[in-house]
Amino acid sequence: MQHPCLRCGACCAHFRVAFHWSEAEAFLGGGVPPELTEKLDPHRLAMRGTNAAQPRCVALQGTVGVAAHCGIYAQRPSVCREVQPSWEFGAISPQCDKARLAHGLPVLTPEDWLDPFDASEPPIPQSA
Repeated sequence: MQHPCLRCGACCAHFRVAFHWSEAEAFLGGGVPPELTEKLDPHRLAMRGTNAAQPRCVALQGTVGVAAHCGIYAQRPSVCREVQPSWEFGAISPQCDKARLAHGLPVLTPEDWLDPFDASEPPIPQSA
């Protein structure tokens, strides 16, 4: 099963991604590449492209709703790590739903997390 986020990317092209400046300071343990950020205010940075009228994170690669992924996934800011896809852990995510709807994508459902090739699922009876 391919993770639904790998064909989505809607949150990366809908919300401003703002976080504390220390997340882009290597000497403080931050991992966000500073060249991909812009100063938002004295305490916060934003991922470039997300503070625009039509946001799209500079790190988003691919086409929203088709095949999209974060180009700095392992180094993404904490706010990105905190966004949870709807139903991945058994609950709705208002952020996920809002971003998907804004891009004309259906909201995720529990069925989006079922693996059609999972052998632990009971087989579907065939009618004779």
